[in-house]
Amino acid sequence: MRSLLLLFASAAAAKVMDSLPSVPKGWTEVRQASPDDSVTLRVALPQQHATALEQAVLEMSTPGHPNYGLHMSRNQVRAYTAPTEQSVSSVVNWLAGSGVKPSVNNDWITFTTNVKTANDLLSAKFAWYQYEKGGSPKLRTLSYSVPDELAGSIDLIQPTTRFGQLGAKRSTIHEIQILESGEENATKENTAAQAADCNPSRITPDCLKSLYNIKYTASPDGNLVAFASYLEEYARYSDLQSFETQYVPQAAGQNFSVQLINGGLNDQTSSDDSGEANLDVQYVLAVSNPVPILEYSTGGRGPLEPTHDEPGPSSNEPYLEFLTYLLDQDDSALPQTLSTSYGEEEQSVPADYALKVCNLFMQLGARGVSVLFSSGDSGPGDSCIRESDQAPYFQPSFPAGCPYVTSVGATYNVEPEQAVSFSSGGFSSLHAQPAWQADAVNAYLDSIGDTYSAYFNKSNRGFPDVAAQGSRFIVIDKGRSALLSGTSASSPVFAGVVALLNAARKSQGEPPLGFLNPWLYNNSAALIDITSGYGSGCSSNSAFRNGARWNATAGWDPVTGLGTPDFGKLLAAAAPGVENA
Repeated sequence: MRSLLLLFASAAAAKVMDSLPSVPKGWTEVRQASPDDSVTLRVALPQQHATALEQAVLEMSTPGHPNYGLHMSRNQVRAYTAPTEQSVSSVVNWLAGSGVKPSVNNDWITFTTNVKTANDLLSAKFAWYQYEKGGSPKLRTLSYSVPDELAGSIDLIQPTTRFGQLGAKRSTIHEIQILESGEENATKENTAAQAADCNPSRITPDCLKSLYNIKYTASPDGNLVAFASYLEEYARYSDLQSFETQYVPQAAGQNFSVQLINGGLNDQTSSDDSGEANLDVQYVLAVSNPVPILEYSTGGRGPLEPTHDEPGPSSNEPYLEFLTYLLDQDDSALPQTLSTSYGEEEQSVPADYALKVCNLFMQLGARGVSVLFSSGDSGPGDSCIRESDQAPYFQPSFPAGCPYVTSVGATYNVEPEQAVSFSSGGFSSLHAQPAWQADAVNAYLDSIGDTYSAYFNKSNRGFPDVAAQGSRFIVIDKGRSALLSGTSASSPVFAGVVALLNAARKSQGEPPLGFLNPWLYNNSAALIDITSGYGSGCSSNSAFRNGARWNATAGWDPVTGLGTPDFGKLLAAAAPGVENA
């Protein structure tokens, strides 16, 4: 054992796991770290049966397969994701050789040590770095290595080379318009007069239920729909009560519960933005009431690799902390449906981090949770620059490009419903095209020929999967009426629809839908195909003379996916025999 530990400690036989050529743009080294500075690191270990788990998730999520709906328990999933005993013992012994006592949780090892020890272990050079626009300094290294003998036992260690900093929120709200008192009174009068009729200048709960043919009332018993809040945003009880009184009187008195994660708070008097969280809870409730609602409030910020459009400070969300917490929960504590209205450029997220997070979303699908994400609000992209070579290239979204989430684009207008210009979509740069979307996506690709072919990877996962209204939603925020637009509105609406479908299935003794996408592509006729409008972007890039746009067309397209919900048809597909009433 002694000789093995000495070998591990040798820098001469080390594999570089990650390395940056220089300090990222906008950052400056302010000082070397003190040898006694404390650092906490997380080690991801390779999962023994990752491929088998992926196959099992596809089988349990594909209609017609004998295993359809046979979701797994927490312990069953952990059996698939467990590392080998040799991987665990090798890493633990390596750390023990330096006096480090780690904490092991299945395929994650967490340890806290001092900078001197971390530098020695990882052949690193930790220092304190400051972002030019402020924020707290970050303890990072420009490279790290592990012994060759351990390279096969470690997927990643972070935070190490990941430069991130606190900054402005990065939800997918496109715009917020606060209504003056005269406009607010006019809106209330118009809403009362129009009842369920839709006015595209003001989207209300009654409009959505009318537009999408939602008449079903679920039982609250045993059902749960959740939404995720990050970046110090907190939904407000008083705003929800006001929203119910004015726009959803049948739900009056329904509240939401809050689960705090990784230092998250529930600050009902915060002076920070609350528009995103209020939009989420108000429109999940508008569609799915009386299904109980849970807010997950997660503290901390995820890693960021600075790009032209996200140069820092970091506004990436702490998905790892949230998802590892969620997957540790008992089966009975998990929601059947989870909506998240946050996202960023896929290329701003380190690839190993993005792939690990996508794997965690897959594990939620294995547990029977339907996970929905806003697709983003920049059409094909903003600057449309690929950071690796500065070439013009479209900018897919993260996590919307992960195949194991259902990505939701946005529409506006009602006669006809059209794609809205900010709705993001495109093709992932990380994930291959899944078989369940091949027919739909390839039909679209055939229709556009070589258009934009140099700016995206047509062999990869296309998104969004579906869409819903996303423009000019009436929201109560800090006691004021406001109009909010963005795919931030679309995701909670579609999540509300899915929550009702899961509740209807429960009423028949059936399991929840779980990972949705194979079912959705198998039931595309239950969605309203959006064939007009477009998503536009890249206007600042000279490679695109008039910007770039994806058009909404017959069938799947990278603006509205398969389309918007026709609840009656979706209900008939998900829970045959349950009346839409």
